[in-house]
Amino acid sequence: MSFRSLIQEMRDEFGSISRHSLRSRSHRGGGGAPRVAAVGPAEAAAMQQSCWAQLPPELLREVLVRIEESEALWPSRRDVVACAGVCRSWRGITKEIVRVPEASGKLTFPISLKQPGPRDGTLKCFIRRNRTTQTYYLYIGLTEALADDGKFLLAARKCRKPTCTDYLISLDMSDMSKGSNTYIGKLRSNFLGTKFTVYDAHPPYDGAVVSKSRSARVVGLNQVSPRVPAGNYPVSHISYELNVLGARGPRRMNCIMDSIPASAVQEGGKAPTQTEFPLSGLDSFPSISFFRSKSARIDSATSQLSTQKEEKLVLKNKSPRWHEQLQCWCLNFRGRVTVASVKNFQLVASDENGPTNQEQDKVILQFGKIGKDLFTMDYRYPISAFQSFAICLSSFDTKIACAG
Repeated sequence: MSFRSLIQEMRDEFGSISRHSLRSRSHRGGGGAPRVAAVGPAEAAAMQQSCWAQLPPELLREVLVRIEESEALWPSRRDVVACAGVCRSWRGITKEIVRVPEASGKLTFPISLKQPGPRDGTLKCFIRRNRTTQTYYLYIGLTEALADDGKFLLAARKCRKPTCTDYLISLDMSDMSKGSNTYIGKLRSNFLGTKFTVYDAHPPYDGAVVSKSRSARVVGLNQVSPRVPAGNYPVSHISYELNVLGARGPRRMNCIMDSIPASAVQEGGKAPTQTEFPLSGLDSFPSISFFRSKSARIDSATSQLSTQKEEKLVLKNKSPRWHEQLQCWCLNFRGRVTVASVKNFQLVASDENGPTNQEQDKVILQFGKIGKDLFTMDYRYPISAFQSFAICLSSFDTKIACAG
């Protein structure tokens, strides 16, 4: 029997046990927040009788390492998640094996969406917009095509208010409410659509200060689980400057990353890395409760301390050049953008962060149109998929003072 056949047999056997256990937990949860119950006697007995349960730790680790290395891309990457859901010992080993996106360039678990992107290269994603429902869906591409079926990552819903607009961001495409256990943050605009604030529902680093806004107090009263600290932690401030040329001129945007030090874009620099979601109903989801990284916990401790002392990272849009023959403003998107739009942009480190160097010239976030309601989003270290998605959502919002 081939190694892959062995892996398939092992995954199927434990996977069926894990799925049955999860169904049992959801039925026993009752009202209120879902809770994670202990594995039942039937499931425990089945695990103990399985030949795979008796694998020596060294051999088990070798097997899981090979699975992690071979299943590098989605949808096959789900096999790694399935291994983490088998039992406690498998989960612990998988947590140690799976590296953060900064080092691996891979998105495996939901917490990966809150962690900085890869240092070498970018993660290529795309956004689908639904004008009817005013919702936006973020996917990571499965092929080299600009857009394909994709692996779903995040969803956002636009909520208009008398004086501002909110974009609620969730891990669940079917539930984007603020009281949901899958709500992870939001983007809020001012009335003119020229200034935005990105709020993280969870502390981005140790010592982060929660916003004292009215909405934060309301969510705290209506929180599904009392164990989850409801909070609006500001992680970014985005501003668009007045466009004196109207629709003919490019937008000018500025992003202050409150949770990332300016030194993060320098060689050897560090950015805060969230290692886990707070204890909540998220633990009841089969693909969310295992998103913790042992290596990330060590890295984040240093960066979280430095974030509070150093200057904040400032990003600005890369200035386009005027093309005389095409009679338009142009940027080199390296084939990832095909439709001219005022929404298109590339963000690089601002000169405010110090002397310009090669690291600061790198495009950290790129966003552009490829279809009527289809846009690419490519990002890299030191910002996360969540932060990138929120910044891109600001480009969709109507800007009264900026000609669109």
